[in-house]
Amino acid sequence: MATKATRSRAPAKRPPSRATLARLHISPEVGWYLHSRGIPLPDCPPAIKTPEGGARRGARFDPARVDRVLDVFSRLRHTQGKWAGQPLRPDPWQIAYILAPVFGWVYRNEDGDWVRVARRVYVDVPRKNGKTTLSGGFATYLTCADHEQGAQVYAVASGRDQARYCFDPVRQLAQKSPALSPYVKALAHRIIHQPTGSYFAVVSKLADVLHGANVYGAIIDELHVHKTPDLVEAVETGTGSRSQPLVFTITTADDGRSTTIYARRRHYVEQIARGALKDTSMYGVVWAADAEDDPFAESTWKKANPGFGVSPSKSYLENAANEARNSPADLAKFLRLHLGIRTRQQTRYLDLEAWDRNASIVDERKLAGRIAYGGLDLASTSDLCALAWVFPDGNGGHDLLWRLWCPEGALEAIDRRTAGQARVWVDRGLLVATPSDVADYDYIRTQINLDREKFRVREIAYDPWNSSQLVSDLLGDGAPLVKMRQGFGSMSAPTKEFQRLALEGTAETPRLRHGGNPAIRWQVDNLAVEMDAAGNVKPSKRNSGDKIDGVVALIMGLDRAVHYTPPRRSVYDDGDLEIV
Repeated sequence: MATKATRSRAPAKRPPSRATLARLHISPEVGWYLHSRGIPLPDCPPAIKTPEGGARRGARFDPARVDRVLDVFSRLRHTQGKWAGQPLRPDPWQIAYILAPVFGWVYRNEDGDWVRVARRVYVDVPRKNGKTTLSGGFATYLTCADHEQGAQVYAVASGRDQARYCFDPVRQLAQKSPALSPYVKALAHRIIHQPTGSYFAVVSKLADVLHGANVYGAIIDELHVHKTPDLVEAVETGTGSRSQPLVFTITTADDGRSTTIYARRRHYVEQIARGALKDTSMYGVVWAADAEDDPFAESTWKKANPGFGVSPSKSYLENAANEARNSPADLAKFLRLHLGIRTRQQTRYLDLEAWDRNASIVDERKLAGRIAYGGLDLASTSDLCALAWVFPDGNGGHDLLWRLWCPEGALEAIDRRTAGQARVWVDRGLLVATPSDVADYDYIRTQINLDREKFRVREIAYDPWNSSQLVSDLLGDGAPLVKMRQGFGSMSAPTKEFQRLALEGTAETPRLRHGGNPAIRWQVDNLAVEMDAAGNVKPSKRNSGDKIDGVVALIMGLDRAVHYTPPRRSVYDDGDLEIV
C-alpha cells in the first residue's frame, strides 16, 4: 500500500482482453471491476492462485462490497515512515489478487442471506510487500465495518511478541484515524468497537481460544513459525457459528520442512490451484520465483515481489542480494525471505532427493557378524536419543542402522510435530517409547550390549559434554567407547563425508544405504549446518527445523568408520615372545 503507483499498467480505455486477464491470472469479473473503477491492471501475477469464488455454484460478484472495503481502507491512515498520516490506499495488485476476489464473491446461504464465498485466505508473499499494513486493514474492517455484532477478531501468532507485530499497528490505526477513533476504545491488549460490541485482540495460547471464543475473524501472521497446528486449527474451528467468518493467513515462505502446519496449508493450496481438490471456501495466492531463476537478476526480483519498486525498493533488494553473494547462509535467507523460495535450511547442505536415492534395502539379519561403528547422541534426559550403526562394505559404501528412543512423556509432542507419524514409527519398531517422562538409559544400555553380541563393534563415539552414568556403565560392560566432541574441529570432516557419500550415491549404486527409514528421513529433512570462517561445518541443532539426533549419531559413527585405527598391541599380549 503506497501513495504512488506500483508496478501496473495505466488504465485502458477499452476493457482488458480475456487473453490479457488469463496471462495475469485475473478473472473477468475482477478485470471488469478494475477497469470500471479506473484501477490499472497489475503486471505481477502470482506463481500460484486458487480459483476465485465464482467457481461456487450460485455465486455472483458484488462490486459494492469491494467498494466498501476500499472506502474503509481509505479512511485509515498510515502511522509510520514517510507515508505517516496519508490514507491507506491498496495497490492495484492487492485489489486484483486479494481484496476483490475475497470480498467480491458472494452466494446465498441457507438463511437466504448473501455471504462471502471465501472463509479462509492464504497469502504467501516475500517480506516488505505490505503484509503488516494489509493485515491491519483486514483486521480493522472485520472488527469495525463488516456489519457483524459482537465480532471477535484475533491476531494469532506463535508467541505474544509475534502477535503484537500484527496487533500494535492496528491499535495505532484505531487511535490515529479520525474516522475511526471516536468509535473505538484501544486498550493494551484489545481494541473495542463500541457500536457493535466487537473487538480485536491478541491470542498466542491455545487456552485463550478455547475459553468461550466465538471467532469471526483472525489474522494469522507468519504461519511458518508455528511449531504445531493446534492454535491455528482451534481458531479456524471456532468460527462455526458465524455466517461469513474470515481467517486471513499471511506469511513468507518456510524453510522447506514437510511436516509443519505451513507445509500442510501450502500443499493444500497448491492442490486446489492445480485442480486436484476443490474447495471454494479457501482462496490462496503465492508469489515466488522459480528455483532455476537467477536470484541476482532484477527480473527475478520483480517476479517474486508484487510491490517491487516501492516496497520493497530496488535498492533494498540490491543490498540484500549483495549480502547473499558472499555467504551461503545469507543466500538461503535471501531466497526464502525475498524470493519466496522454500529453502530447507539456513545453510544448504543436503537435498532430500539425494538422500532418497540412497535408500536401498537394509536387512538387519544379514548384518549379524559384520564390523560396525557406532555413534551415540544422548541429547537431553527428556528428549530424543539416537544410536547409529555404520557397517562399511569394503567398497567405500556403508549400510546404516538406527536405534531411536524417547520418553513416553515426550511422544505426544513429537507426534504433533511429525503430523502423527511418530506413533506410526513406534508401531513399526523404528522408535522406542520408554515408559517414563525422562530418558530410560537402561533401555539404551541393554540394546547396545545386545547389539555388541550381534555385531563386531569396533568403536562407539559419544560426546563427553552430555555424558552420563550410562557412559560409565557401558565402559564397565567393556563397550569400546571413544570421546568425540561436537565442535567444528571434530565434526567438519565427517559431516562433509556424509554429504559427499549421499551426493555420490545413486539408486543403482547407493553409498549410504539407509532402508528408507522414515524417522531418519524426517531428521535429514530438518538438517541445517553452521559454517565457520574457515569453511568448516557441523550440524546445527539450533538452526535445524526440528530433531536431527539420528543424523548427528550417523555422522559420529561415520567418523569412526573412516578413521578407525586398531589399538596397538604389545608383543607380550601375543604369547609369542620366548625367553631363553
